[in-house]
Formats: sequence, C-alpha cells, structure tokens
Amino acid sequence: MARSTRQSEPDDAESSLCTAELLFAEHGIHSASDPSTTAELVLAITGVHARQIEQRRAPMVAEAAGSTELRDWVACLVRPVTEHLEALGNPTWYARFCAQLLKDPALHDTTVDVSVTSSASLRPLLQGLELCLPDLSARAHFERASMARYLIVQVCAERESALSEGTSTLWSSWDAAAAGLVDGITGLWQAPITRVSTGGSGPRAIIH
Repeated sequence: MARSTRQSEPDDAESSLCTAELLFAEHGIHSASDPSTTAELVLAITGVHARQIEQRRAPMVAEAAGSTELRDWVACLVRPVTEHLEALGNPTWYARFCAQLLKDPALHDTTVDVSVTSSASLRPLLQGLELCLPDLSARAHFERASMARYLIVQVCAERESALSEGTSTLWSSWDAAAAGLVDGITGLWQAPITRVSTGGSGPRAIIH
C-alpha cells in the first residue's frame, strides 16, 4: 500500500494496514508481538492487494483466452503484479512484504487461499499454462510454478527496495522488469526436464 496515491486521507483501518505492511516488509512477518494479530493483519493485507491485482488480471486472462502462446499466459502472471506496484506509487512495501511471507510456509499457504478466493481468473490462467505445455508432468508444472513465483516476488522486491532507497536498479521501469520476467519465466517453463527420483511434496505454488 502507498498512501501517496490515495485521493483522501486513509481511515484508521487502512492506516493500520499500511503501518503493519511496512513493519512486516522491513522487519519480518513475526516482528509483531501477538501471533494471532499477525495472522489477521497478513490476511487482511493480502486480501486488499489480491482484489486489486485481480482487477488487472481478469481482463488480461479474458484477452488471452484460447491462446496457445505460452508467453501470453506468463504475461498474465507477471504484468498484473508489476502494474499494481507501479500504480501504488513510491514508496511501496507490498513486494517486500511478499518476500518476507515466503519465509513462513504455513502462513503463506493460508494467504494462497485468500488469493484463490479473490481471483476468478487464476484457475483459467493456470489451465492456459497447462494447455500450452501438454507434455509437462504435474510435478514439473508444480516445480516451475513455484520457481516462477519466487522470481516474480524477488525481482519485484529488489526493484521496490531500490526505488524506496533511491538507489540504482537493473530495470529502468516496472514495464522493463515485467518484460524481463516474462522472458525468463517463459524460458524456465520450456526448459528440458532432467528425470530424477523425487519424493514428498513442497509448498503450494500459486501466484498472487
């Protein structure tokens, strides 16, 4: 959240979420003293951003419907997030908040449910990815979705941090960051598969 883009002064609830988001982004998810309050705040912050990102994702997914071009669907993963961050203005803390959240798998899984509930377009997006890669196993899809999530979160967090601190960044704009992510993630999903024996299951890999 970024107060600089608001048309009016935030109310108490919104101000509390902004303060919590900043705290979590800069000091970690468990920097608050009350674990139950932490979980409530994390879910509230996630819900606000997920709904706003969905407003950007839904028309992109609708436009991509029927496409067999992998890049079209990867763009639906990446660009709603980068466009949302750009629209928030500077400074923002959401990308760094997400990066901190990755360090807590249990809480992260809970926020996945919030994102799925807030997004009618997420399922057709993932189905579009699967249809573009019919020979990729479910396990490989899962692994690459997880890698894609980490790339999106970390690249966005790095750029957000640099903008906040007034330091240089690899990407001249959020659009440039999005283009690089789309290129890289498209290549990641199309990479050859090394067949190895695996066991167990990892964290759920849903892109907010």
